[in-house]
Amino acid sequence: MKLFFISCVFALLTLFSPITLAVEVDDGYRLGAGDTIVIKVFGEDDLTLETQITNSGKVNYPFLGTILIKNLSIKQVEELVYKGLKGDYLVEPNVFVGIVSYRPFYIHGEVKQPGGYPYQPGMTVNQAVALAGGLTERASKDKIFISREGTKSESVNGTISSQINAGDTITIEQRFF
Repeated sequence: MKLFFISCVFALLTLFSPITLAVEVDDGYRLGAGDTIVIKVFGEDDLTLETQITNSGKVNYPFLGTILIKNLSIKQVEELVYKGLKGDYLVEPNVFVGIVSYRPFYIHGEVKQPGGYPYQPGMTVNQAVALAGGLTERASKDKIFISREGTKSESVNGTISSQINAGDTITIEQRFF
């Protein structure tokens, strides 16, 4: 019986280990202006807040006032709210922070429909081009530049399979015949 129990526990740990890995990968995402987040505290409906982060990077949260969350991860915001509410307001708050929608990325140059589009984690330049209606007949697949948010004056060379981030700007230049 003990052996069966141990093998079941091992099977469950093996089954759920990819989920843990996914959370760790997601933890690298940093919040910024344009992201819409939700903050919930279990059993405390009055402490639920859904808001879009403004350029200041601050949100006004009940009981805590204005808190700066720009450039923080979801986990860091959870810890910030947890520490702020613990003790004075709640004994052991169960805080959840989630992203409702990500800030957009931008694509221009030789695409059929340039503009801003909703970002999804794991996006590549190829997927961004697809959202923008595809490449024009003059588009170069070798002259792809990605300007990262925060360093818009600097561009990195990209490829059709390059990863993009929320807030990035992609430029596809013309090719020469």
